[in-house]
Amino acid sequence: MARNDFIRLFLISGQDSKSNARSSSFLLANLSEERRGTFMGFRRPDGRVGTGNLVLIVPTSMCASHEAQQISIISEYTLWSHQQFPNVDGVVAIPHNKGCGCQDGSTIDVMLRTLSNYADHPNVGGVILIDLGCEKTNLSVVEKYLLNREKAFDKPVAKIGIQEVGGTQAAIAQGLREVERMLPELNRATREEVSVSELVLGVKCGGSDGFSGISANPSLGRAADVLVRSGGTVLITEVPEFCGAEHVLANRAKDFETGKAVYEMVDWYKDFAAKFGAVLNQNPSAGNKAGGLLNITIKSLGAIAKAGTTRVEGVVGYAETPTNRGLNLMQGPGYDQESTPGLVAAGATVIVFTTGRGTTIGNAIAPVIKLASNSPVFARMSNDLDLSAGGVIDGTESIDEVGGRVFEHIVKVASGAELAKAEIHKHREFQFWAEQTVSL
Repeated sequence: MARNDFIRLFLISGQDSKSNARSSSFLLANLSEERRGTFMGFRRPDGRVGTGNLVLIVPTSMCASHEAQQISIISEYTLWSHQQFPNVDGVVAIPHNKGCGCQDGSTIDVMLRTLSNYADHPNVGGVILIDLGCEKTNLSVVEKYLLNREKAFDKPVAKIGIQEVGGTQAAIAQGLREVERMLPELNRATREEVSVSELVLGVKCGGSDGFSGISANPSLGRAADVLVRSGGTVLITEVPEFCGAEHVLANRAKDFETGKAVYEMVDWYKDFAAKFGAVLNQNPSAGNKAGGLLNITIKSLGAIAKAGTTRVEGVVGYAETPTNRGLNLMQGPGYDQESTPGLVAAGATVIVFTTGRGTTIGNAIAPVIKLASNSPVFARMSNDLDLSAGGVIDGTESIDEVGGRVFEHIVKVASGAELAKAEIHKHREFQFWAEQTVSL
């Protein structure tokens, strides 16, 4: 089936969103496997499908982040090219500022889960782990966490200890040798045609304005609905931006326990913020307010629209992988630098990020597609923004039409047929949420 016909079929079958939200099995029956769209992805040994094939350098702490970044930058400019390795999408690192000087418990657990899920991500073909040697999260700790899980870890991996090999220069030299060794191996992987049901879409917003909730977010919601009704998975976070609208999500939960969990994740965040003298209505930024989002309730009602209208299947912690397909909610902040990496750690293989003011953030291992809420910001920042929902405001397009374009673009980017603008500019922002952390 042609992709335009597939999207048109979805829009016809999904008109009754109120009843549809309670019966996702009925919805999926509307889009049988032969009617679902496809994309070109990398099938991994464990069955998951990636939208890219990358070498990832993982520093186990801030003490190894400099060396990790140097290895990735030098490798991309001297060892890797698409001409020589057409099936490899690059060499990237995730430098960060955590891993020592902090208390045990939640902070370390969240960090280990995030780093491990990045290393194990289907968009990653090979991994180099690098530590200083004396930090809390050294190689032995990370390796134990990564390899002693229920999930199998079946990909090329190398380990480098900076103190062990003799310092910065020696560690970088060894890292370059490991990258050079891995590239031909990763290049043997090839894209194959798979169902869009294998996609995991993270939906995110930042630099929102008064148009976001009536153009970009509901248009992305239409694309999210297409994916869910095709058997795929959608992840939404930014829990402070559920505040004032949590009842809408809870009423769409698949059962009582899931609905209760929606309220509990917002209540937890309110209590968490209160410990630091903060309240969730402080979330809107100065730019949000200048763009017309005067309070958290207005912002939240627009923000949740980007997840579409389907049933809420589950609630997970930050960087935790959902066990259910369909729409899932992830605990986490609204702060772009932490919530976007959390979605990827939870398994998102592609992100769509809506913005009204213009946001340039990307991610090291997953493409981040930018959807503008209005035409002026898209015209001004078209080198950074991929798509515009401004036609909804201008009266030249419907939400359904923009949603269809968004879905088509997701498929192109997921297939490697087109790069997201953030990928072109090598935006690879990475930081994880260290909830309840204290520097020691």
